[in-house]
Amino acid sequence: MITQIEHDDILEVRMTRPPVNALNPELLTQLREAIEQAPARGAKGLILSGGPSVFSAGLDVPYLMTLDRAALAAAWGTFFAAMAALATAPIPLVAAVGGHSPAGGAVLALCCDYRIMVAGDERRAYTIGLNEVQVGLVVPEGVQHLMRRVVGAYRAERLLVAGAMLEATQAQRIGLIDELAEADALLPRALAWLRDLLALPRHAMLTTRRMARADLIDAVSRPERINLDGFLDDWFGSETQTALKATLARLKKPG
Repeated sequence: MITQIEHDDILEVRMTRPPVNALNPELLTQLREAIEQAPARGAKGLILSGGPSVFSAGLDVPYLMTLDRAALAAAWGTFFAAMAALATAPIPLVAAVGGHSPAGGAVLALCCDYRIMVAGDERRAYTIGLNEVQVGLVVPEGVQHLMRRVVGAYRAERLLVAGAMLEATQAQRIGLIDELAEADALLPRALAWLRDLLALPRHAMLTTRRMARADLIDAVSRPERINLDGFLDDWFGSETQTALKATLARLKKPG
C-alpha cells in the first residue's frame, strides 16, 4: 500500500492504495515502518506523497464503522503511531500534496517540515483541512496543536470549529501550505527544498530542527493530548454516529 522510491539520499514514501489512499491499519503500519526505517537505509530526507488528485482522503471510515470498541482503538492507534513517526523523524520531511487532503491526510501533512501542494485547475480546485467537526468528530487537542503552530491560534480556532476545507491557494496564503506547484513540478520542488536544507552544516541544522519541533513532538507523543478513550466515547455517541452514517450514505451515492 506504499511505494518507496530512492532519489539518491532522499527517500520518497508514496501512498498507493486506490482509489483515494483511505488510511486503514495496513497502510498506516507500512507507512510508519517505512518512516522509522528510512534513516537506517541511509536516507537523509523524506518525501511523503500520495495520489495525483487525492493525496489521502483520510481515515477509512467505512471500515472503521464495522469495528467494535477494542478493534477501533487498535485501528486508531495505528493512525496516531504513523503520525508520531512522521513528527519524531530525525530527518526532515516534505509533504508533496498532489490533490485533496482532508482530515487524516491533512494531519499527516502537518507532521512534516514543509508542505507543497498542487492548486488544481480551472475544473477543480484541490482542498485541504481538518474537517472532522463536519462528520461529528472532535479533533484531539494534540492534533489541534498541529494546526495552531502553522496558522496561529485564532485562525486555527476558526478553521477547526467550522471543520473548514480550504482551497490550496487560500491554504498557501495563511501558511497552512508553504508553497504551490504545478503537478509536474511537485516532486522536483520537494527534492529541491530538501536538497537546499541538506546542503547546510548537518549537525547544526538537525539539532536546531529538533529543538524547534519540540512542541510538535510533545503534541503527538503524550497520550493525554490525544485522549484516545475520550475520542472513542465521542465516536460511539449518538450524534457522532448519526453524522458518520450520513457521511457514509453520501459516499455511496453514485457520482
